Amino acid sequence: MISPAAAEVDEKAVLDTYADIAEAGYGDSLAAARTLDAAIDKLIADPSEETLAAAKDAWRAARIPYQQTEAFRFGNPIVDDWEGKVNAWPLDEGLIDYVKTDTYGMESDENELFTANVIANETITIGGKEIDTSKITPELLGETLHEAGEVEANVATGYHAIEFLLWGQDVNGTDAGAGTRPATDFDTANCTGGHCDRRAAYLKAASTLMISDLEEIAAAWSDGGAARKDVMEGKAGLVRILTGMGSLSYGELAGERMKLGLLLHDPEEEHDCFSDNTHMSHFLDAKGISNVYHGKYTRIDGTVVEGPSLSDLVAGKNADLDKELSGKLEATMAAMTTMKERAEGGEAYDQMIGEGNDEGNAVVQAAIDALVDQTRSIERVVAELDLDAIDFEGSDSLDNPNAVFQ
Repeated sequence: MISPAAAEVDEKAVLDTYADIAEAGYGDSLAAARTLDAAIDKLIADPSEETLAAAKDAWRAARIPYQQTEAFRFGNPIVDDWEGKVNAWPLDEGLIDYVKTDTYGMESDENELFTANVIANETITIGGKEIDTSKITPELLGETLHEAGEVEANVATGYHAIEFLLWGQDVNGTDAGAGTRPATDFDTANCTGGHCDRRAAYLKAASTLMISDLEEIAAAWSDGGAARKDVMEGKAGLVRILTGMGSLSYGELAGERMKLGLLLHDPEEEHDCFSDNTHMSHFLDAKGISNVYHGKYTRIDGTVVEGPSLSDLVAGKNADLDKELSGKLEATMAAMTTMKERAEGGEAYDQMIGEGNDEGNAVVQAAIDALVDQTRSIERVVAELDLDAIDFEGSDSLDNPNAVFQ
């Protein structure tokens, strides 16, 4: 039987809640980025293992709200056009700083900037043109270096550039251990790694730019903002919600971020590869999908943003389907929790996907299977709401695994 409350839910109310959660999530991401920036200032002013550890903690904390916003990707063009500024991956870290070439390599046929090392060089060459990099600024990173030469692996900005600068390379493969950059890499008086002043300047410029980028997207979801206006389109708005849920669930998270790395047993396909924080990023992505469906988000200050939800709308039409999808979202979170707890118990995600680790592989595969299964129910919701069929993002790793090895 349909409850009166469920039957009364209208599309506009659902879209309002969705936009409110987006505004809150990006607002929290901005606040956490400012906290990270303050920790980076302390690291630069007084480089020590303590201030470096505090900056790392602030980076991890900054990922908590941001990863939950990824459910707003794919369906919202404004978000998709913007997102690469802050969360592009994987990156060729040799563009930014020194690398251990015995594990990283010396050159790449696909990327002339594979080992450009901006921190060590006051000029670099891009497409035959000499570029002045003597002053490391947010503008240099965002306008000149990011995706330079139209190479997506030239990630010069955002969370992962900052992550690399805080942790350094993870050269452990699928063995235990994350990056081990020393605090003295930022200490001009006791410098290791060379060019410590420029490394600090790069870290600060990347942090400053990320705050500016997050300010932009938070404003877009505020009252009168372009992203909020764009989603308030009745059934077209519902399509945006479900496109984001299904594409993140299937092609992006289950496929590109999880199954691909599992098939290849390759830690280079790990999302937060320098910090070994990948288990949390995957967990939070899945949580973001659930947040959107249930119209409920817990902010970093503990307050809750909630309202009429897609779940309410579906329940008003087909209570069994709502129960089905809600149950599958819970099953996914349970599988993600198992993976997260395994990582917290000492086996990092890159170890879980390692060749020969049958138990770890199975834990990751269970989470992938749950994501794929919930996507099938998301497809049923699209049909139940009488929306045009949605072409969710795909992934060869799920749709054509043999192509991965070609």
